[in-house]
Amino acid sequence: MRCRHCGGGDVIPFLDLGLAPPSNSYLRAEDLSRPEKHYPLVIRTCTACWLTQTEDFADREEFFSGDYAYFSSFSRTWLDHASAYVAAMRDRFGLGPDSLVAEVAANDGYLLQYVQALGIPCYGVEPTHGTAEAARAKGIEIVEAFFGRDLAATLAGEGRQADLIAANNVLAHVPDINDFVAGFALLLKPAGVATFEFPHILEMVRGNQFDTAYHEHYSYLSLLAVERIFRKNGLTVFDVGTTPHHGGSLRVYACRADHSAHAVAPAVAGMLETERKAGLDGETFYAGFQASAESARDAFREFLTDMRAAGQKVAAYGAAAKGNTLLNFAGATARDIAFVVDRNPAKQGRYLPGSHIPIVGEDTLLSERPDKVVILPWNIETEIRSQLSCIKDWGGQFVTAIPSLAIRE
Repeated sequence: MRCRHCGGGDVIPFLDLGLAPPSNSYLRAEDLSRPEKHYPLVIRTCTACWLTQTEDFADREEFFSGDYAYFSSFSRTWLDHASAYVAAMRDRFGLGPDSLVAEVAANDGYLLQYVQALGIPCYGVEPTHGTAEAARAKGIEIVEAFFGRDLAATLAGEGRQADLIAANNVLAHVPDINDFVAGFALLLKPAGVATFEFPHILEMVRGNQFDTAYHEHYSYLSLLAVERIFRKNGLTVFDVGTTPHHGGSLRVYACRADHSAHAVAPAVAGMLETERKAGLDGETFYAGFQASAESARDAFREFLTDMRAAGQKVAAYGAAAKGNTLLNFAGATARDIAFVVDRNPAKQGRYLPGSHIPIVGEDTLLSERPDKVVILPWNIETEIRSQLSCIKDWGGQFVTAIPSLAIRE
């Protein structure tokens, strides 16, 4: 294996979750009797540039297919975050009717709907057809394609360079990170700004968030790695902040390296120093994660075994990719978890990949009254517990497995 950014061959182990199916490849009933594709889920860290990355075993089209079922708008927490982001960017960079905003990985229009509501011209880039259609239904223009140098050059040639490009939770999802980042340098106006949000590998390790590893996540990112990647591909990082979302994320602000429109804020050096002090530029930081993941897995397995022995019914909430990582790493099946509830109609009536647990609507939760409800998307635990407070009516309890097993009223 060679690093997909710098080409270095000195890569060290970070996490090995064995064989797993693509986490967002939900199954139909007729698929259950057919062979299911599994790929190694192995992650390593390059000691030359400190980019942590999966080994490649399949093309991106395998993971981002036409019926890709992740729709951002089903989380109120995430919608509120998107709305606040748009307002903040408008105020900070003076965006208005004469500006142009683009979003790469626009999904179902969860963010651009707020740009549109402010009267700011915008468009999105989104490769998955189902989510692109959902965005179009909101009146948002979508370019349905994967983003990179070629698409950026085409859009720039059409006069579609942007004052602001948003890229939330997509930088980790691209196999050719150099091509992807270079596209932003082409699509930005000379004084334009691109913002990137992504889960911070520092918080991933601190919080034992091994379930955020899945095949769609090609990279696990630090500012140390990102600053270098951007510099090599025509961008300058000029500011950075943190958000609590997805277990703790960075928001990186970048501009074209061939213009000096934005001064570099002290926060950049501050975050780089934080990462160095935590050891992200040394092998020791990456060495203990496997044992932490296995410890959480074993505790979750023991919980499921104990619930079966006690005759208690266990359900789950949120057919999330991270949940599929946990369930498959733990070897859970429908024998352990009767069903998983999800609000997304595109997932209801299907089955989780690997575990084959059925996905149902909230009405099943109310009729079946499980003793325990495992919250799989723990990053929105507060929202889910509020949404499902009714389980207290029958003495039900919530369970989370990350960072370690916890059972709550």
